[in-house]
Amino acid sequence: MVREDAPGARWQSLVEWAWPAYLAWFLREGEAARPSYLECRAALKRHMPELLDTYDRLVALLGGGDVAARLLSLYRPTPYLTGCSQAVWRDPPALVRNYDYSPHLCEGSLLRTEWHGRPVMAMSDCLWGALDGVNGDGLCVALAFGGSKAVGDGFGIPLALRYVLEFCSTTKEAVKALTRIPVHMAYNVTVVDEKGRHATIRLAPGRTPEVTDRLVATNHQGEIRWAEHAALTRTEEREAALEACLGGGVRSLAALVDAFLSPPIYSSAFRRGWGTLYTASYIPAARSATFAWPHARVVQALDHFVERDVPVVYS
Repeated sequence: MVREDAPGARWQSLVEWAWPAYLAWFLREGEAARPSYLECRAALKRHMPELLDTYDRLVALLGGGDVAARLLSLYRPTPYLTGCSQAVWRDPPALVRNYDYSPHLCEGSLLRTEWHGRPVMAMSDCLWGALDGVNGDGLCVALAFGGSKAVGDGFGIPLALRYVLEFCSTTKEAVKALTRIPVHMAYNVTVVDEKGRHATIRLAPGRTPEVTDRLVATNHQGEIRWAEHAALTRTEEREAALEACLGGGVRSLAALVDAFLSPPIYSSAFRRGWGTLYTASYIPAARSATFAWPHARVVQALDHFVERDVPVVYS
């Protein structure tokens, strides 16, 4: 859990630690499979021009190399999969989510930044993207894989979430951004703002974004498009459990968080390379988040951020 208002040595040290794994991922299909630097920069300039100055600064911190610049653009990156469950609690407004992934492939860094003048606290992914987070206006977002093998022309979703947290203040603004930024794989993004306005947006390459008012999202988008993945991750079972919670099965936000820490929503399949790495509950009004594990909880807030290490054993 690290604070660094402007990109600098702290971010650089985190990236240097993770760089070998990211480089292997980026080159897994061969360097020629990834777009050129000019294509990457043109795509960023077209869809998220407000990020260009920060992008250039981060590339410079990594030495300014061609491969680093292409990787950091997150334009048409190497495909990757996650699990995840998320739900909106209405009173008080909150966004609760489980991040399900391999413990060996997660950065595990909560960054508190002010890259563009607006404070942001987000779980880092793909070096400068976001898995989930909250900004200084109380806007909260989280992502979940959408359950499709389709890969298309677009960005890795963590960069789209970073953009939303940096430049959007309300759910309406976030929806507008997310429905115009192309993404390269299917994802469900849940958004909640300070006034409790919420949306779950179903994104996928080659399909028109679907904006819904659903309170629950797991790893499919209506119909099951990838049966093997759905069965492995128990996406329908988790969705049913969450809907039961919100339908009256739990009566408080604390009880909902407890449900996220229990099967079937919580997964302990770490030996198979896939389990719940953390449960996060974001409170828009407080600009805060509680990160929970079965035996530990840590509270962080934008205005009272405490740098610390949190040892977690996955078994």
